[in-house]
Amino acid sequence: MTNTAHAPLIAYLDTQRPLPLLSAIALRTAVVLAKWSERQRTRKALGQLDDHLLRDVGLERHVAYKEARRMFWQG
Repeated sequence: MTNTAHAPLIAYLDTQRPLPLLSAIALRTAVVLAKWSERQRTRKALGQLDDHLLRDVGLERHVAYKEARRMFWQG
């Protein structure tokens, strides 16, 4: 969700003049940290869903548990 919301903004930055090296590194670092943060939050929330909510999204408890246990840097 968040990734798609920011995609046009990041694409806009890529079409402009090349960023200075330090700015490009800072931007890429910020994007990676935002992705990691989102993964951590969504996986934590997934692990806290009860069975009827998991059924609503089409997941079984063991699949949700396995996904929730993944580390934030694992895509």
